[in-house]
Amino acid sequence: MRLHLLLPAFLALSACSDLKEVGRLPEFTPIESSSETAAMRNPTLPDQIAPRSPADGASLWNASRQSLLGDRRAIERGDILTVVIEIDDSAEMSNTSKRGRSGSETMGISSLFGLPERINEVLPDGASMGSAVGTNSNSSSSGNGSVKRNEKLELMIAATIVDVLPNGVLHIQGTQEVRVNFEIRELLVEGYVRPEDISRQNEITYDKIASARISYGGRGQITQVQQPRYGQQVADIVLPF
Repeated sequence: MRLHLLLPAFLALSACSDLKEVGRLPEFTPIESSSETAAMRNPTLPDQIAPRSPADGASLWNASRQSLLGDRRAIERGDILTVVIEIDDSAEMSNTSKRGRSGSETMGISSLFGLPERINEVLPDGASMGSAVGTNSNSSSSGNGSVKRNEKLELMIAATIVDVLPNGVLHIQGTQEVRVNFEIRELLVEGYVRPEDISRQNEITYDKIASARISYGGRGQITQVQQPRYGQQVADIVLPF
């Protein structure tokens, strides 16, 4: 009884949340509450930064990041680097299997102390103990399957170092939202990178990101039309047929 009451209430609340977007542009995600903003507002502690000598401020050739030849690659919490995503994958697989089996068994008792002859007298016409049992079986199966996939994605996104692990590995996270008319395109990237994998241009490719999480999608009127309604989704899960 409770399930019958909770299900309509859940569907009603979901519908109300969608009705708020009628005639309005989809809202951007606030950047103030993001992990990137928190990392920039709480940078690396001073004792974790390499000390600078007094002469560094007056020299063009010192090793500081602000110098003319300094290393400006992202290395500290709150720094920004560019993630280059160039995915061009294709896969094609084809499997075929075929199996067949046949068998035949026959058993009869032609003579056994004269008992089969006595039994044959009481059997119906045409029946005989000479072919008492006979079996025959035949089975065959075949299968054919194929998979063909082609994916291509070329994107660039700015990511922020949100944490520096004890072993020096950097935890990066980046988000990007672009609104075109009534549709927002979202790009999310997250993972772990090594400082030495970051190029001199302060860029890193997606294949050097460990535990990479890359999401490219959108939300808005077009996305809503492409999704099945809540009632249909619930029916697809609940109905056994």
